[in-house]
Amino acid sequence: MNKINLNEKLSQFSDHWNPRLLAEMNGQHVKVAKFQGEFVWHSHQDEDELFMVLKGSFTMEFRDKSVDLSEGEIIVVPKGIEHRPVAKEEVEVLLFEPATTVNTGETDSNLKQKRLDKI
Repeated sequence: MNKINLNEKLSQFSDHWNPRLLAEMNGQHVKVAKFQGEFVWHSHQDEDELFMVLKGSFTMEFRDKSVDLSEGEIIVVPKGIEHRPVAKEEVEVLLFEPATTVNTGETDSNLKQKRLDKI
């Protein structure tokens, strides 16, 4: 039951598309990540994902539309929906998702994180 300072945690890394685990609760992971560039198209068949922009902005692309997100805004991507985050500039994001969620879903990619680092 310790407080977590998001700015301090985000200052501990500089790589992109590599979420870090902050906390666990009720089978959910709370993560932070930095995005820049394009991620891979993917979906999660059994898991919803919540993205909250802490700093910067990015676009969540879907096959039929795109949603622009700025600081303080969130989006929930329902399970089974194919999506791809795209960030022109670096963005800092807070993620809430089930502990079973793999960042690339069922898509094979060199961006797939097999093990999350806890910070």
